[in-house]
This record gives sequence, C-alpha cells and structure tokens, in this order.
Amino acid sequence: MSDSQAPGSTAPSNIFTIYIISDSTGETAATMIRAALVQYSEKEINLQRCKNIRSEEQVKSVIDECFEKRGMVAYTFASPTLRQKTADLCVEKSIPAVDFLGPLISTLDHFFGVPSSKQVGALRQTDDMYFRRIEAIEYTVRHDDGKTMNELDKADIVLVGISRTSKTPLSIFLSHKGWKVANVPLVLGAPLPEQLFKIDQRKIVGLIIDIDSLQRIRKNRLEKFGQDSGGEYASSEQILKEIEYAENLFKQNKRWPVFNVTERALEETASEIVRLIASRMGWPDSVLF
Repeated sequence: MSDSQAPGSTAPSNIFTIYIISDSTGETAATMIRAALVQYSEKEINLQRCKNIRSEEQVKSVIDECFEKRGMVAYTFASPTLRQKTADLCVEKSIPAVDFLGPLISTLDHFFGVPSSKQVGALRQTDDMYFRRIEAIEYTVRHDDGKTMNELDKADIVLVGISRTSKTPLSIFLSHKGWKVANVPLVLGAPLPEQLFKIDQRKIVGLIIDIDSLQRIRKNRLEKFGQDSGGEYASSEQILKEIEYAENLFKQNKRWPVFNVTERALEETASEIVRLIASRMGWPDSVLF
C-alpha cells in the first residue's frame, strides 16, 4: 500500500486507488483507512491524499480524476457545503464514498442541541494535541527519577527534589497536559548531574516539603510494601538532613524557584509551576491549562 500526498498519474488497473480529501491534512481519514485496509492485505492499494481542499472547484477537480481512475473517495470536511458538494458529485458519478466527519458532527449537533463551530482543520488540531501528549508522556517516563540525563535540554520543565516530594506524580500529571517533564532526585551528599547546569536554568523547579509530612509519607510507603517503617529512610534525623541539604542546594542555585508541596493538591502545584515556567520562558497564555 502506497500513500501519496497529491493526485498523480493514472494507476495501473490492478491497483485500487482511494482518494482522501480534506480541508486540513487528511491524516485522520488516512489513519482510519489504513486501519481498515489491514483486512485487505492481498490488494494493491494506492492512497492519494488531497489536503487543504477549500473550494468547490478543487473538490470537482479531485472527483473528476477519481472518476477517471475508477477510484473511491474518503473525505473529512468541516464545511457542510463542501461535504454536500463531494457527496453530490460522487453520487452523480457513481463513485463509492465515505464521509468520516459529517455523520458524527450531525449526531453531535443533535446530542448537544447546538450547531458545530465548523472550524477548518479542527481535527488536525486535535490530532496534534493528542500526539504531543503521547510524546510528552513517553519523554517523562524515560526521564523519571533521573533514569537518564540524555536529551535533558528537550524538557519543558525539570523538577528537582529529595525522595517523596511528589516529583513523579507531578511529572506524570504535567505530561498528560502535554508537558515534557524530567525529574532529578536529590541524594544526600551526592553531586548533582553536570547536565542539569547545561540546560536553560529557567526550566528548573525545586520541590520541598515539611519534616512531619515527609516522615508520614515515607512511613506509609514503607508499611505499604511490608518494610520496616522505623528505619533510617523515615527517621526524623535523616529527613532533617535531607531537607537541609536540599535547601542549601536551592540557596546556591537562586535561579530555581522552590515550591513547597506540603499538604497541597497536585493540580494546584502543577498549575502554579506551569504558570511560572510559561512566564519565565515568554510562552503565550495558550500553553496554560
């Protein structure tokens, strides 16, 4: 199966040609077509993707070529006028056609009791947001708890803190909003990775928590996994040392804003971090959630 971006020369008679027509990129329809074509693996199929089709003249030109090649049409148009024009031409020329978007929009209009916005390219915007989130989640999982410092410069946000200061939950929550997040653990007495100081320091955020809350969290975690909650990891002496260590590091790196996560909702902290980072980086309000 081949996938072309625009109409081309006449295909051999043993090749079935499907024209994908869209007012945007046509990626949504192409993805759905490819998924269905798995059932027809023995067929020679050529996908002709005709994107950014915005006028009836353009529609007619594509339909005429499809008719000459005895092809099929799959289309996604936000405009009801272009949807109807495509449908009419396909009926007129007896061309098999599938409207991926029209029936869904009609059903949603009825369900919501309001007409759709008919925004051109809206599907592609949704696709872009989806793939950005997937990419962000994959990046964040790879860079959780300092697993790797590779491509640290590609992070949108870098969280730094001692164990159990909500680094991972915050990272995952933010990644689902489309933010690439790396988190780096602070280990008592261990030097920070050199890569941390080579990236844009405006992206780095420190996390801190009070002693009593951290001790309770660590004890609960140890008990959850059937471990001794009276050990050094959850002792007040050890926790105090780690907190003081973190606070000293943050004082040495004054460009890192510090957030106290004690008894704070994850969503609240995440929102404030995003607002601050966006402001520091000069990113538009549209990136906020």
